[in-house]
Amino acid sequence: MPGEERRPPIHDVRMRGFKDRVDVSDVLAMLQNRLQLLDVEQVSISAAAGRVLAQSVTSSMAVPYFDRSAMDGYALRGEETFGASPYNPLEFRLIGESRPGKPFSGSVGPGNAVRIMTGAPIPQGADAVLMAEMAESDDKVLRVFEPVPPGRHISRQGEDIAAGSLVLDAGRRLRPQDAGLLSAIGLSQVNVVRQPVVQIIVTGDELLPPGSAPTGGMIADSNSVMLEALVRRDGGLPQKQDIVPDRADAVQQALRESAADVLLVSGGSSVGPEDHAPMVLAREGELAVHGVAMRPSSPTGVGFIHGRPVFLLPGNPVSCLCAYDFFARPAIRRLGGRSMDWPYRQVTLPLAYKIVSAVGRVDYVRVQVRERQVYPIAVSGASILSSTTRADGFVIVSRDSEGYPPGADVGVYLYDE
Repeated sequence: MPGEERRPPIHDVRMRGFKDRVDVSDVLAMLQNRLQLLDVEQVSISAAAGRVLAQSVTSSMAVPYFDRSAMDGYALRGEETFGASPYNPLEFRLIGESRPGKPFSGSVGPGNAVRIMTGAPIPQGADAVLMAEMAESDDKVLRVFEPVPPGRHISRQGEDIAAGSLVLDAGRRLRPQDAGLLSAIGLSQVNVVRQPVVQIIVTGDELLPPGSAPTGGMIADSNSVMLEALVRRDGGLPQKQDIVPDRADAVQQALRESAADVLLVSGGSSVGPEDHAPMVLAREGELAVHGVAMRPSSPTGVGFIHGRPVFLLPGNPVSCLCAYDFFARPAIRRLGGRSMDWPYRQVTLPLAYKIVSAVGRVDYVRVQVRERQVYPIAVSGASILSSTTRADGFVIVSRDSEGYPPGADVGVYLYDE
């Protein structure tokens, strides 16, 4: 009809297999180019740890805010203590005390001293703090047994943070001590990148709710439980819904109704007659990738609806984990302001047995580490979730490699921290 948007015909790949598979690096480059930081929100500093700072923070005040004592002892004029010794104690008149939050209100004149506690303001007129063990006193007289030079045991105003100085850069994932620093400079709230809301859509007529006992031909859903934990690890806010039937209209409704920043569709991503997700995504938005040159997870799809990324993750548990970690993980982290790098600790160790791969394909190989050697435990079996629980980590074989011989040093990404 005139004025109606015309889309190119959608090619149905179901039951025909994948003619071409996209390189992993090309998918990652597309995501990096097309995804931007989410908007900014304010949170209280008590909720700031773990969030990503949206704007650099400059301190409007000095820390410490005033000269304060670094020791329990006595505030006095340091020059007046010169010559003091156990054989020649010098006497000072005690005129009061300074406590944290309760400073001494007077001035320390010649021959005077003030009892002071760690963190308390240095009284006017004093320029040093004598350690308590270097003197003795009664209520009125202080006897000094050791000299203390001017400036000793005093934390000066601005010694920690100078007023007007940059204290935290934008893009920093705030640590607990960072939140403490924000409080120290007088902030009650801070601007952070909004956490991505991630909709988890699990499809499959054969699935029961998580934790159900399998019966007949039905199995319990495990992918949603795994994905929810992964999303939280990567700074996202997971949303789950009831299992979606293997019907095109049900998948379509699930995609249309979600207002999340990222959509994860587990199952129905391949080329079987019940794999509706790729066709539905192509009709509702854009199917940018369907089929990736990797093992496992080759049926992975990536697309967009109204600019929001959609990841079609295979239903097999290992493939689901692999596809999430390779593609959804960096996307969620990028939207939330985090690094797109792998969040796993990496070690380099020699292989006990060879790993065989094929040029042109990335392989995700589960491995165990025993006695400082790497043992591949599975190179296939995308439905064997226990292979990931038995594994200590994984090795990535790049697309230009045929694998690694025994004894070769390989980089292992460790599941545990």
